[in-house]
Amino acid sequence: MKSKRGRNGFIAVCILPSVILFIIFMLIPTINVFKMSLYKWGGFSNHKTFVGMNNFKILFQDDKFYRSFQNSILLIVLVTIITMAFALIFAAILSREKIKGQNFFRIIFYIPNILSVVVISAIFSAIYDPNQGLLNSILSVFRAKDAAPILWLGNQRLVVYSLVIAMVWQAIGYYMVMYMASMAGVPESLYESANLEGAGKIYQFFHITLPLIWTNVRTTLTFFIISTINLSFLFVQAMTSGKPDGASEVFLSYMYAQAYTNSSYGYGMAIGVVVFLFSFGLAGLVNFVTKREPLEF
Repeated sequence: MKSKRGRNGFIAVCILPSVILFIIFMLIPTINVFKMSLYKWGGFSNHKTFVGMNNFKILFQDDKFYRSFQNSILLIVLVTIITMAFALIFAAILSREKIKGQNFFRIIFYIPNILSVVVISAIFSAIYDPNQGLLNSILSVFRAKDAAPILWLGNQRLVVYSLVIAMVWQAIGYYMVMYMASMAGVPESLYESANLEGAGKIYQFFHITLPLIWTNVRTTLTFFIISTINLSFLFVQAMTSGKPDGASEVFLSYMYAQAYTNSSYGYGMAIGVVVFLFSFGLAGLVNFVTKREPLEF
C-alpha cells in the first residue's frame, strides 16, 4: 500500500509542473479569449462594454473576414496537398533508390526548416522582386522585352499562390525526414516478395509503403494542417502584411489587425474564437476521414 502511494505521489510530483504551466499559459488565456469576445474593448483602456454575441454578428457580416477565411482555406488545402505529396515522393526515392550522396540530399532538403520564417520570407521576397528578382529575370527570356514585370506579391490573383510556394519550400524537408524514418522500419522482405511477384515501384509504394507508415502520415497530416494556420500568419506578416488590398489576408493576420491595429480587441478575440473552433473541428474531421485499421507486419 505504501509503495503504491509513494508511486502515485512520485507521478503526481512529476506531472504537476506541466499541469500548472498548461493551466497558466494555455487554459486561462483560452478562457480569457472566449470571455473578451463578448466585450467591446479597445485594448488600451479600462472601459469595457459587454455586448454579448454582437461581435460574432458583425463578424459573420464582414466581407473582409470571409476573404481571409477563403485565403486560409486555400493555403491549407494547397500547401498540405503539395507538401505531403512531395515529402512522400522524395522520402520514397531517397529511401528505396540507390542514389549517390543520399545524405547530402537529406541535408539540402532539411536546411529550409532550420531557417526562420523571416529569413525565408526575405529570400522569396528577393526572388519575387518585380525588377531585379530571379523569377522575373528567368521569365524575361521567354517574354517580350517591353513586357511589364510580373508583380508576384502585388497582384491580387498571384499573391496567395506565391505564398504557397514559399511555405511548401519551407516544410518539405522536415516531413520528408519524418517519412524516411518511418520507411526505414518497413521490412525489406516485403519488397523482395513484391519484386518476385512482378509488382512495380509505384504499386509497392501504394500497397506496401504507404499502408505501413499510414499512422505516421495521419499524425503529421493533422499536425501540419494546424501548423499551416499559424505559419500562414507569419509568412503574410513578413512578406505582404495582407497586401495588396487585403488579398493575402488570412485568419490570424486579420485578427491581429483588428485587435492591435484597429483597436478592436474584443472583435479580434471573436475572430480568435472562430479560428480556435475551426482548428479543432478541422483536426477532428481529418482524424475521422483518415481513420483506418492499422497494419502490422
